[in-house]
Amino acid sequence: MKAKEYHIEIEIDKLTRSIENIITGDSFPTEVTILENADLQLITKMYGWRFDWKAEFRLPDRDVYKLTIRNNLSVIQGLISLTETTDHVNMHLIESAPFNIGKQKVYLGVPGNLIAFACRLSFHRGYEGYVSFTSKSNLIEHYINTLGAKLVGNQLMIIDTIAASKLINKYFKD
Repeated sequence: MKAKEYHIEIEIDKLTRSIENIITGDSFPTEVTILENADLQLITKMYGWRFDWKAEFRLPDRDVYKLTIRNNLSVIQGLISLTETTDHVNMHLIESAPFNIGKQKVYLGVPGNLIAFACRLSFHRGYEGYVSFTSKSNLIEHYINTLGAKLVGNQLMIIDTIAASKLINKYFKD
């Protein structure tokens, strides 16, 4: 199966401590765990997801992770697809749940939480926090300003050790 090439096009709505209810301002601790086969029936276009996560899940070089609220593990808040290379983590795809997009979104902080997880994974694997991704051209400045990412060529961006540390410190207490 040939992997589809994606350009990251998610808005970083707010960097929060966990995820934050947009109406009440309450914060909820989160968990990021590997996506399981049983989860696939809930993350389809029929339920409002934009990307084909079943295809992404089946790619042998990818690991797909889900973000949930610690006390509500059955509701997926967002997804991220990652590959480990020899010296960094590459982010292929990221998406907030349909109810976390647009003017009616329920929670802020989902994309930032998932990207901070990718940075933490990079540190845990010995890659010093480095994460790469290909950005949509109109979002390059947004990622520079919100994530501290750097443009390294065409639309290829990296999050380096310093930027990764800031994101991790924002989202994770360990």
